[in-house]
Amino acid sequence: MTDSSTQGIKTVLHPVSDLAAAKAVYTALLGLPPQTDSSYYVGFDTADQHIGLVPGGAAQGMTGPVAYWHVPDIEAKLAEVTAAGATVQEAAHDVGGGRLVATVVDPDGNVLGLLQDR
Repeated sequence: MTDSSTQGIKTVLHPVSDLAAAKAVYTALLGLPPQTDSSYYVGFDTADQHIGLVPGGAAQGMTGPVAYWHVPDIEAKLAEVTAAGATVQEAAHDVGGGRLVATVVDPDGNVLGLLQDR
């Protein structure tokens, strides 16, 4: 049997319309500079969490911040949560470095992220 437990929420992505302005606010909030700083993504690692800023996230369908639950087997967890009533919004796909992400929507319309590092 596959371990389908979660490893907790460790990643939260925020859609932003002005990356420079958002980067300044999150740098002040977190008290440290971003560890990843590019025109398409800014990421902060602090307190065992990753906070990401996604420019144009709203155009990609992000309606607000998305918390990503880290899981050991993303396909098993997708099957489990869809069997329980969630619908897949974005199927599992590789975003680089062997990291797989997917999003589902719960019965109330809340977006839940799943993330697996290979």
